[in-house]
Amino acid sequence: MLTEQIHNEAVQNAAQATQQYLDTVGEHPFNCGFAWVSANVKGNTKVGKSFIAQGFEKSYNGGYQIWNPGGSYSQDMSAKMAGADAYVATVKKYLPEVQISTRSRLD
Repeated sequence: MLTEQIHNEAVQNAAQATQQYLDTVGEHPFNCGFAWVSANVKGNTKVGKSFIAQGFEKSYNGGYQIWNPGGSYSQDMSAKMAGADAYVATVKKYLPEVQISTRSRLD
């Protein structure tokens, strides 16, 4: 189950990873895009309901997703991906059986 505590830790780690990326690499003006976390869970299960309770929304590709978990205002897709990767790593630490991954798209 994705508890509020796990979600908050993952969001905090995502924000830190995003900021660390921007501090070390900088923002690339031609790398404008999006990054999100995709969870392959069913919404009518306990696990699925726990993801929905933490802000995940239904994805057109199946499962549920949360966009830009690091909350970055940067348009740099790589920075947002660093945050999404950190979110996924944190959740996998607690819920290794859940299929969760980072997705991205250039704008």
